[in-house]
Amino acid sequence: MLDAIADHARPAQTDGPPRAAAPRVLVISNRWPTEDTPRTTVFIKRQVEFLRRAGVEVEPFFFEGAQRPWRYVVGWIRLRRRLVRQRYDLIHAQFGQSALLALPKRLPLVVTFRGDDLMGIVGRQGRHTLAGRLLRRLSRFVARRADAVVVVSEHMKAYLPRSVPVTVIPSGLDLSYVRPYPLRDARSRLGLPADGRLVLFAGNPNLPRKRFALAKQAVDIVRESLPVTLVVAWGVPHERMPLYMSACDALVLTSVHEGSPNVVKEALACNLPVVSVAVGDVPQRLARVEGCEVCGDARPETIAAALCRVLERGSRVNGRAAVAELDETLLAERLISIYRQAVGWSPPAAEAT
Repeated sequence: MLDAIADHARPAQTDGPPRAAAPRVLVISNRWPTEDTPRTTVFIKRQVEFLRRAGVEVEPFFFEGAQRPWRYVVGWIRLRRRLVRQRYDLIHAQFGQSALLALPKRLPLVVTFRGDDLMGIVGRQGRHTLAGRLLRRLSRFVARRADAVVVVSEHMKAYLPRSVPVTVIPSGLDLSYVRPYPLRDARSRLGLPADGRLVLFAGNPNLPRKRFALAKQAVDIVRESLPVTLVVAWGVPHERMPLYMSACDALVLTSVHEGSPNVVKEALACNLPVVSVAVGDVPQRLARVEGCEVCGDARPETIAAALCRVLERGSRVNGRAAVAELDETLLAERLISIYRQAVGWSPPAAEAT
């Protein structure tokens, strides 16, 4: 299925002199939203869409890696064939492991690191797996060979060699559809209880890194003093997430580690209060939003106490204003600037500042 998506993504463009404002880009990713996994890497698909709106010719190339080396070999061969058939100015790899397919380089390479690729994979025992440790090494390897490196939050710079120049560009939001709805209307459309307090868990409950059991423990403690229901929204169409965020009274995030969790930014765009452990760039995101809480530790009692305070307060937050800078239109322009630098182009004189 992924092969079909990749091979029919966009028609080839005619050759000719490149426009300095819009390099022709091949985006490589080992993950892509499908009917079975509608929320997986929807942020990459969205970034591609906004780059196209900005005038960049972008073609996607997707493969299913699944930690199987032979799939990377097959992907590498497919990519070489694509590069022979079609002309590009630049390759943009999403995640460190995807960049392996671009080596040895035939074109300038931009790599965006997003989390596990630099920080490792957490297993069911709560420890980093052998595959995760190997992935971290491979990511540092490709970072040294890339022409430009992007991370989605400031703290991720520490996982890269100091010699590698890094730009921070968070995953953006399409604020035209990630927006708040009236609570009762959202609950009615989702078939959720009209009364009572609802706490949203929007991560994959089967992924050890998300620590769903910890979130459940915390909500069970809250239930001793407040009537509350834990709502798990995973595997639902991404376009329905604003409804879930509008229907609930708080979002809880309990991950071991994150890069720049999109679910928190989306919750803020829907003015939903967030209770989170101190992970990724969440403390910086929530510092400017009154009514959200970052927990001092990851004990269920601490998370439960924060949830109680938020639920008893019973009001929405002014989160949308705090994420206005994450409009994908603005971030696409920053990424285009990196593309120009990577290929050695300068913007037209009329655009120069």
